[in-house]
Amino acid sequence: MINPASMIKIMNAKNKFTANHPKFVAFLERVFSLGMTEGTIIEITVTRPGEEPITTNMRVQQSDLELMRELEDIAR
Repeated sequence: MINPASMIKIMNAKNKFTANHPKFVAFLERVFSLGMTEGTIIEITVTRPGEEPITTNMRVQQSDLELMRELEDIAR
């Protein structure tokens, strides 16, 4: 069971993140609304100021989908 004070803190942080990064949040909502399927490739690039970009990717496996479902259940 999640502590109510912790839940409020998490929700406040989520709301601030959404306000600071609305395009990224909209992107994630669109991607996840289409449904994630096994075999989907997720790629991410991080570019720090003055440094070369670093990129990695992963192919979604069935166990990843199960983890996402568990996290969704916890969030409800």
